Formats: sequence, structure tokens, C-alpha cells
Amino acid sequence: MTKVSKELFDKAQDAGEHAKPSKDETSIRNPAPSENPSYTVFTLSDLRRLRLILGLGTITSPLTATIYLPLLPLLRHQFSVSAQAINLTLTLYIIFQAISPVIFGPFSDAYGRRPIFLLTLGLYVLGNIGLAANKDNYAVLLVLRAVQSLGASAAYAISFGVVADVCKPSEKGRMLGPISMALNLGACVGPVAGGIVAYANNNHIWVFWSLVIVGSVLFLGVGLLLPETSKRLVGNGGDPARFKWWQLSWMQLILRDAISKSSDASKSPSCGSETVAREPAHKVAITNLLGCFRMIFYPDSFLSLWIHGSFYTVDYSFGAALPDIFKDIYGFNEWQLGLAYLPRGVGIITGSYVTGKLMDRNYAKTLRELGWTTDRVTPDELVHFPIEKARTRNTYPFLFISAGTIIGYGWAVTQSAHPAVALVLQFIQGFWGTYFYTTYSTLMVDTYPQSPSTAAAATSVTRCAMAAAGVAILQPLLNVAGRGWYFTALGLWSGLFGTVAVSLLRWKGSVWRSRRNRPTTEVQATRQD
Repeated sequence: MTKVSKELFDKAQDAGEHAKPSKDETSIRNPAPSENPSYTVFTLSDLRRLRLILGLGTITSPLTATIYLPLLPLLRHQFSVSAQAINLTLTLYIIFQAISPVIFGPFSDAYGRRPIFLLTLGLYVLGNIGLAANKDNYAVLLVLRAVQSLGASAAYAISFGVVADVCKPSEKGRMLGPISMALNLGACVGPVAGGIVAYANNNHIWVFWSLVIVGSVLFLGVGLLLPETSKRLVGNGGDPARFKWWQLSWMQLILRDAISKSSDASKSPSCGSETVAREPAHKVAITNLLGCFRMIFYPDSFLSLWIHGSFYTVDYSFGAALPDIFKDIYGFNEWQLGLAYLPRGVGIITGSYVTGKLMDRNYAKTLRELGWTTDRVTPDELVHFPIEKARTRNTYPFLFISAGTIIGYGWAVTQSAHPAVALVLQFIQGFWGTYFYTTYSTLMVDTYPQSPSTAAAATSVTRCAMAAAGVAILQPLLNVAGRGWYFTALGLWSGLFGTVAVSLLRWKGSVWRSRRNRPTTEVQATRQD
């Protein structure tokens, strides 16, 4: 039973009294979202619980994608098809990995985070049940891989929306760092689990049953503990009158039923949340769905998406090239190939934690330089805050380190250096790679505070499109140029174009964002007048 649940219904019992949370109940170290009741009523323990739920919820997509890779030879034999036919299931997964957030991200902005999260997790469980039951029908395998990807891949966009709902910009790093760690745990664990199956067991079916268990546990966790957080629907979460029954977690419903025996909560007055005029949900969903693609073509959004997508492509290329490199050069078997993914996964996890801390520190430093207080920067005032400069601090040296690591990796494996060298370089690439796609996906959400899940969906569709293109040309380029020159080109491409994109963002990003937001700002000013 969460503190916010108890607070929500205690307020409903006190007719006419506006209970104010105590400072030690709501404070988070200097400062916190819950210090400002007009922003959110979530307490420190509530945010920790949310962090755990969202982190585990987002594990589905990377876990499902990577656990599948070492199973490819088994699947070719099981379904009696060619390697190209099985590779089509990988391509299909990436395609629907891009489509899913585009559909469900805008829908979560319109209809709420909670029902869409439960819907996608339900799809995920059903898709995995079908895959576990399917023995040898290749057409059914294709359809169920699409369903599996649809259910697994929306959690990323929905989670970013929840973080934007409950965290000020100054606190997002503190939430997103641990969430990214949990998210990338799937990329770390997946290949190892899949590799053990491929090496020790000729039956792939139990892998899908294990994913059924994972999905079912996550469905129950979200159902029990995640309330609706969308500000469009429930404001700061402090007014019980704004909650419908399906917007409450099952724990809150149990609490409400207990309270309703002694008090009718529906008769209590509003608890301080403003009444907001809302457009119909279907209109918001359609607008956001179209807006997801429109975002890509704004100059500031395009630059953020380019950096995010290019380093996601680098990461995907490392993962896709690893089996051939370590099998051909170092003679690794399937089990050892699974273990070879671990250094990069550990780098991604530790890099996620450091990135979260670094984002908050850079934000605070920018605030101090401007002489602003953290409480001043609300989503509305973010229009006037140089968020681009805050998020892009320190990026130049990291671009240099990343490019050097990528190029060094290519020539290390070309020269058949000791495998420890290649594994250490994989760790470094994973560590710094996660800095780029976490920081710049956060920047995208920061610049679209009214539709954060839609902005996260735009990052997802862009990175998946770029990664799919990168994987498609990977083998032809390796065949023509060789591993050394391929990774040299990859390092220079990501480093040089990344430098140009960061320079433009720091120079003109806030100007382009203000120009893009001017019509909205003028409409809001007219309504206030």
C-alpha cells in the first residue's frame, strides 16, 4: 500500500480540509518533485517504487530481442527453413519495435499510462504463449513475433511519460538512471540465457515459457502498484474526484473499498488540483500520432534524434557483429558467445547509473550559472530555459572517447588481439554509448513536456529505423571493407556528425524550440487573458 494511496483517500475523508503532506514525508534531497504539491503528491518511497516498476517493465524489449539471438540455429532446424527466413523474424521484430511506441505512446498521452501499459503487457504474454505452443509453423512464428514485439516495445515510451508526469526536469536523471540500468539488464542477461539454451538444450520452447512468466509477473506488478500519473487526466494526483476506477492501482481500489464503508469519498471536495479543460481523448490520440512523425522534422528535434539514433545504431552493430567476430577469430562456442555479451551489458548498466547522476549535475550547474532556483523551472517555464545547453554539457570529450573506442575495437579484432582487449573495448563502448542515447532521448522529452510519451515514441521509431538500416548494410560493408575499416567508418560517422549536431544544438537549439512553441505559447496567453 503506497503512501500516496493513503494520502489520497485520507484527504477524501476530511471534508473541507486540505491535508498537506509533511516535509519529511514528501521531501527528496534538494529539491524534490513532492516538495511542490502543485506538481505531484508522490513521496520519496513512492518514487522508489515507481522506479522499480518502470525499470522492470521496460526490461521486456531488450530481453526479448537478445535472448532470441543465440537460438537462431535451433529455430532454423526446428522450422526447417533457411537462415535468411529466420533472419526475417529479426527484421520483423525491429519493425514492430519501431511501430509499437508510435501507436501506444500517443495513446498513453491521451488515454493514460496505466491502461495502455496493462494492454501492452497483456499482448506480450499472449504472444509468448503462442510462441511456446507453436512447434513448426513458420507463418505463425512470423505473426507471433510481431505480436510479441508490439507488446514488449511500448514500455519504453510509456515509462518516459510516467517519469515526465512525476519528476521535474531537474530530477529526471535520478529516475532515468536506475530505470535505464534495469532496462539494459535485459540486454545483458538475454544473450547469456539464450546462449545456455543453445549450448545445453536442443529445445527452445522453455525460453518462451520463461518470457510468459516474466510478462505475467510484470502485469501483476503494474496492476497492483502503478496508479495513473498522466497530468492531463489526474493532475498532480492529489484530487480523488479526478480518478476513475480503472485509473487506480488494485491496491488503491482495495483501500478505497475499505474507506467507503465509513465515508463516501465521492462527496468530498477537490484537493487542490486545478480543473483542466481537456480535449476528447480520441482527438488527442490522433493529434499526437501525427505529431510523432512531425517531431522528426523540426531542426532541434532532428539533431537530438540523430545523436540518439546514431549511437543506438553503433550499439546494435556491435551486438550484431559479435557472434561472427568471436566465433571466426577466437573460436568461441554458443555458450561462450553468450558470455561475450556480458562486458558490454555491464558497461551499459553502469553507464546508465553514471549518466543519470551526470544529467542532474549538469542541469544543476546550468541553473546556478543562470541564478535560477529549481522550483522555478516548471514544464511551462522550460520554454525559456536553455535545456539544450544543460543536457549537452561534457558531450564533446565523450564523443572523442567513443570514436576512439569504436575505431580501436575494429583494428583490435582485425589484428586478432587477445580477446580480453576486445571485451574491455566493448565494455567502454557500452558505458559511453548509453550516455548518448539516454541523454538525448531525455532531451527530446524535455522539449515536448505536454506529450512526453509521444516524444519518446519519436525517438524509438527513429532509432529503430536507423538500427535496421545499419544492420541491413552491416554484412555487405564488412565483406567489402573488412572489420578494421568498417569500425573506423562507424566511429568517424558517429563522432564527426555527432559533434556537428551538438554544436548546432548548443548554438541554435533553444531558438528553434522557441520558434516551434510560439504558436502554443500565444494560444495559452490568449486563454489566460
